[in-house]
Amino acid sequence: MATTGNAYALGQGTGPLKGIKVVEIAGIGPGPHAATILADLGADVIRVEKPGGAASAGPREADLLTRGRPSVAMDLKNPEALPALLELIDQADVLIEGMRPGVTERLGIGPDECLARNPRLVYGRMTGWGQDGPLARAAGHDMNYISVAGVLHGLGQDEGRPHFPSNLVGDFGGGSTYLVIGVLAALLEARTSGRGQVVDAAIVDGAAHLNLMWSSMLAAGFGQERRASNLLDGGMPYYDLYETADGKHMSVGALEPQFYGELVERLGIADVAPDRNDFSRLGELRELLAATFKQRTQAEWTEVFGDSDACCAPVLPATEAAEHPHMKAREVYVERDGLLQPAPAPRFSRTQPTLTTGPSKPGDGTRAVLEAWGVGGVDALLESGAVVQS
Repeated sequence: MATTGNAYALGQGTGPLKGIKVVEIAGIGPGPHAATILADLGADVIRVEKPGGAASAGPREADLLTRGRPSVAMDLKNPEALPALLELIDQADVLIEGMRPGVTERLGIGPDECLARNPRLVYGRMTGWGQDGPLARAAGHDMNYISVAGVLHGLGQDEGRPHFPSNLVGDFGGGSTYLVIGVLAALLEARTSGRGQVVDAAIVDGAAHLNLMWSSMLAAGFGQERRASNLLDGGMPYYDLYETADGKHMSVGALEPQFYGELVERLGIADVAPDRNDFSRLGELRELLAATFKQRTQAEWTEVFGDSDACCAPVLPATEAAEHPHMKAREVYVERDGLLQPAPAPRFSRTQPTLTTGPSKPGDGTRAVLEAWGVGGVDALLESGAVVQS
């Protein structure tokens, strides 16, 4: 892997997006995650944030959502800062912002201003509710967006209340992932048209689209809008979680008959298990599976199933997942500067991404970035306080 540090040089990435220049207007959650994905894939990303830094999930030196790119600290309340920021945007292929609708327009860096100066710019906007609609300017967080999008209602195996999966489904599943998809699609289109455009990535849109398979089940008439009543929500005993003798869990996903056959064979219950297609005996089958898994520890069951086709795997916390033989063999998790973190994904046969730098600190690359991108009068900007070097 490449060396880390605060040194900055254009085009330091090695992935397939090498040469793409991105300006990130720092925000929280999905915006930084999208910028991290682009940086991981080789884009030359710079993070523009207020002096002192934007909101961070914990100590900045451990905030992996700022890895792979330097930070430029700008005081946008200082009138001398805006021209410098616009100079950066003039050279960018992509701009990413995650503010409420109308905020960048008030700052003087809205789509109209930026596209007038840089017609090929892809302007990525990350919000929860989207740029229009009755809730567009309302506050919200991940669980609010997936609630209204019709996704949260079906999550969890508790019939009495839904359970939210941290902020994975909204912020990062329906949010940053779809922002990156949109940005990449717009970049491809701009290659032929020569024109940029605005990408309106709303978490409600992306989360609903993630739920496309469930919409298919509803349309087909065999989906029930009740938790723990369907094929993939714990309604079927052969697609569920089971506690082991040591209080840990195994995940069972033996949907297909051949995989189910191997599951009950390795569990030693093939001769006594009720017919899985007899819905009147699903409760009996679930009780048998639960009682059987309780007889051994998670490690013992992991050994039993090994690399079988039973679709049965241990439920591991992240630190243990990093030590799993398969995850280690693929180097899914890596340790860098003392921080355990996911490696860039996905993988490529020729332009394999590498980690370049670790988490940035607010303003750590201000001078280096401005000089490398050819912004004039850097000394004067620093003296006026329009930009700050940490």
